[in-house]
Amino acid sequence: MINIKMKSMFFDRATVISKVDAGTRKVLSRFGAYVRTTAKQSIKNAPFMQKKKRGEERTNFRRGVSKPGQPPYSRSGLLKKFIYFGYDPTQRSVVIGPERLSGWNKGKAPALLEYGGTTQSNLRGKKRIVSIAARPYMGPAFEKEKPKLPAMWRNSI
Repeated sequence: MINIKMKSMFFDRATVISKVDAGTRKVLSRFGAYVRTTAKQSIKNAPFMQKKKRGEERTNFRRGVSKPGQPPYSRSGLLKKFIYFGYDPTQRSVVIGPERLSGWNKGKAPALLEYGGTTQSNLRGKKRIVSIAARPYMGPAFEKEKPKLPAMWRNSI
């Protein structure tokens, strides 16, 4: 007679749960790192609006703006610098995106760039309502890396 302890095979055992949690954490953390890297690489430095002639000093520091539907340009590097990812153990998921910085528009800039919308601008002492077209960078990065996810799960445990 074969004696098999079925209770040791249930998913509620600590060893099984710890291995599944470790594998999940590893895969989702790796996926978060890939999406973060792709999003950061999609944000390019803003080009100058006018080219300077060789030997002349640059007097016009105005930089260009990305086209709607394309990733935003980086002016100061803050958006690119503050994109993070983190594993949420309670939801068993990964959260990927830019940190909400104080300053311009009370930290709404990353969401406005991703989804577009309207905001109030205080330019030269005049308050205006400004419409900003979407310049997504996180969504396309996620979609680009999503096909790699099944291969990451294959040998995760």
